[in-house]
Amino acid sequence: MTALPGVAHLMLADGVLHLDPASAVFEAMLAGWATQQRARFLKVNTIEPRLELVRRFAAFTNQYPWQWEPAEAEAFITSSPVAVSTASNYQNTLRLFCAYASDVRYGWVARCLEQFGSVPRQILDEWNTVAHVTEYEGQPHRRPLTYDEVQALFDAADGRVGEIRSRGRKGALAAQRDAALLKTVYAFGLRRTETARLDVADFGRNPRAPQFGRYGTLNVRYGKAKRGQPPRRRNVLSVMGWAVEAVADYAENIRPKFGFADHPALWVTERGGRVKPAEINARFTAYRDALGLPRALTVHSERHAYVTHLTEDGTDRRFIQLLLSPRMGVHDVQDEPLTGADLRGGGGYLTPSITLIPRRFDACSAGSDARLVA
Repeated sequence: MTALPGVAHLMLADGVLHLDPASAVFEAMLAGWATQQRARFLKVNTIEPRLELVRRFAAFTNQYPWQWEPAEAEAFITSSPVAVSTASNYQNTLRLFCAYASDVRYGWVARCLEQFGSVPRQILDEWNTVAHVTEYEGQPHRRPLTYDEVQALFDAADGRVGEIRSRGRKGALAAQRDAALLKTVYAFGLRRTETARLDVADFGRNPRAPQFGRYGTLNVRYGKAKRGQPPRRRNVLSVMGWAVEAVADYAENIRPKFGFADHPALWVTERGGRVKPAEINARFTAYRDALGLPRALTVHSERHAYVTHLTEDGTDRRFIQLLLSPRMGVHDVQDEPLTGADLRGGGGYLTPSITLIPRRFDACSAGSDARLVA
């Protein structure tokens, strides 16, 4: 019978005497848990914070897993003020570790009983954990950007280009890139990582929206992944003509000036690298703070604004659901038998106003200067 990943006898060699047996068993237990998680294809940035939290809990209690009691977990969670979502994450991590350590199949129960006379057990259950009863557990002050805030953000990004040029300083090219990037985040409802990992080749044609040329669809290949799974894909249809013009102007006129024609990335740096998610966040934060906007607004607020503004402008909710669905993909919308009408300007469940909204978007704006109008 094949041994499970992370089983005790594979982590601790028999016949070896340790100067500190308790510490050696604890570290082997953590190494085994890490192995078990890697076998499930969890990512390093998921595994390492979990291990660190368990170490923090052990240091807080000054005890080892085979000595832990429910009271220690409760004291740890209440020892410092944390958000409900953070407390829930802590509890889930500790519960997962205890489930691993107390599972007889992994051999830690027998090992601890033999060496220390006590065994690890589950210390968290429904009586001392946060109940997950709502879909959204985030902070209530998080919200989408308003139309005026989106307008101000884009104006600031465009204005930065002129400001740099007027001072005769370097950085105008990067500022033009950042302006186009922020508009793309909003106009296609993207996350930071999805935006950073875009390639030039990810844009394609939409036969139902020929006016957008080769920028009618956007293939998002690095969507938010489920645990242990590869990034999810989805196709996003272009629905804002001014944004298509901004992206096209950047891709065809601005990006070539960076001088890295062979680099696949859409958003490149002056040194030929790919713009990172943290840099996208830093650029948004700089503009937000300069404009005096609420600190609760983040790059992700642009994605929320995208959905909110499409809804406010009368877009069919079914289309929005498909637009954001990594399971069904927006390309399926074009074959949906219940549309009852031609797909228009971006294709699928669209009211006639969504591609050119006179009161919201300036259809005459072009290139990197394309922006919202009140």
